[in-house]
Amino acid sequence: MQVSLGFNLFVVVFVVLVIVTIAAGVRTVPQGYVYTVERFGKYARSLGAGLGLIVPYVERIGQKVNVMEQVLDVPSQEAFTRDNAGVKIDAAAFYQVLDAAKASYEVTDLQQALLVLTMTNIRTVVGSMALDDLLSHRDEINERLLRVMDAAASPWGVKVTRIEIKDILPPADLAGSMARQMKAEREKRAAVLEAEGMRQSAVLRAEGEKQALILSAEGRKEAAFRDAEARERSAEAEAKATAMVSEAITSGDLAAANFLVAEKYIDALKAMAAAPNQKVIIVPIEAAALAGTLGGIAEITRSVFGDGARAEGQPARPSRSLPPSSAG
Repeated sequence: MQVSLGFNLFVVVFVVLVIVTIAAGVRTVPQGYVYTVERFGKYARSLGAGLGLIVPYVERIGQKVNVMEQVLDVPSQEAFTRDNAGVKIDAAAFYQVLDAAKASYEVTDLQQALLVLTMTNIRTVVGSMALDDLLSHRDEINERLLRVMDAAASPWGVKVTRIEIKDILPPADLAGSMARQMKAEREKRAAVLEAEGMRQSAVLRAEGEKQALILSAEGRKEAAFRDAEARERSAEAEAKATAMVSEAITSGDLAAANFLVAEKYIDALKAMAAAPNQKVIIVPIEAAALAGTLGGIAEITRSVFGDGARAEGQPARPSRSLPPSSAG
């Protein structure tokens, strides 16, 4: 009985030992993590996400490394620019572990090392820039910090993906001076734009007046050309009429000459009567002379229409010359 009891106890202990050994050799690694395996205290290999096996009592899990992208909040710190202006800077760094072994065994405290490295490089970059450049070139600051940090963290198996400057706060008195400077600059730009607008308006107005004068001059030129053409045609008609009268006189017909003189005589009387500065017109004219003139006109009319009268069977009266009457 004692032997059987001892054997049963041994079996139970052995089974329990086997179960514990198996349980010690099986490890489940969650997604986004890598476990390092140490054999007798020395790094042996890494276990990725999922089910992993180790040799119990010989190997053990060393470090549980997060390989997802992580953010490191950099506390606010003061730094001085190249022109000795003190500013307060807040930043944040984003990094990812690419090599779990290096991140575990090349540096003691990875996050603390990255924090100190970021703060030191921020001071270095800020000290190499003037205040105006620091406030207006944040992208350049982020790029320079990223290059330096990525190169420095590479031996630790870490990839620095981004560094963002959250805020840059200058001193209160300096901020007031900058606000006044910005206001003066904006007022200056407004005055320049207003002057430019007035200049453009004056130029456009002058261009409009110039175009109006050109169009007016072209109109006057066209009107003068038309007037000259009208006078030329009137002179041609007058010359033609004079030539016809001259031919009639040359042929011995003095009625045409009497008609022309009478027409000019009557036109002169019209002009004298229509003159605005003449209120009373005294024309010494004899009734007989006027009657003779009118008779000459009637004789001319009969001579003109004489052919029609002969066509109807009536004899035409011979034309006779009437001398133009002269105003006494």
